[in-house]
Amino acid sequence: MNTPRALVIIPAHNEEESLPVTLDELRRKAPDVAVLVVDDGSRDATARIARERGVPVVSHAVNLGVGGALQTGFRWALRHGYDIGVQLDADGQHDPGHLHALLAPILRGECDVSIGSRYVARTGYRAPVARRLGMVLFSGVVQLAVGQRITDTTSGYRAYDRAVMEICQYDFPKDFPDAPLLIDLARRGFRLAEVPIEMRAREAGRSFYTLGKSLYYPYKNLLASLMVLLKRPG
Repeated sequence: MNTPRALVIIPAHNEEESLPVTLDELRRKAPDVAVLVVDDGSRDATARIARERGVPVVSHAVNLGVGGALQTGFRWALRHGYDIGVQLDADGQHDPGHLHALLAPILRGECDVSIGSRYVARTGYRAPVARRLGMVLFSGVVQLAVGQRITDTTSGYRAYDRAVMEICQYDFPKDFPDAPLLIDLARRGFRLAEVPIEMRAREAGRSFYTLGKSLYYPYKNLLASLMVLLKRPG
């Protein structure tokens, strides 16, 4: 039996400062895993930097958001015969040294979505107070909706098996693929699991969660979570 092929998908929007560090660390710590950069409407050298390092790039003409970039990555992965898609942020916050631990439960057949969590085990990472409150809130929302506690619903370090990618390439939140996505996948019968990871400060650039998006985030996610609950599982 052939070993499943994994593809690391990096959504990147104006990440010319942090992307080189992320790609170089991936090459050192996980040289056996393929990488794709989805240039999500960047106006800087993001795409050029990836190509100079021999990494395939798919570019959007405009910024679609994290969800839109991941959809593009899932379609590319499926078209090129990959069995697992790994979401990894471009900003250097995720340690590629945890990649094989993230893949392990999927490879063992224990789950369909593996989530890298900062809160399964005690680490030195401390999110801002508002972010922590949001994580507690949406962890509770997910637990009420599907009966499973997910400690880190906003994690941007996840692995999805092929069956999940086949659905998500067409049906995926465009801006905040967090609690509503996890609820939807669980209600479709996909198994979720968390793996302990450590988070670091971003290397450079600006966070996707700007002040405006941080204020908008809880309302959008609560409404989206409610809509998922009202929707008949696919």
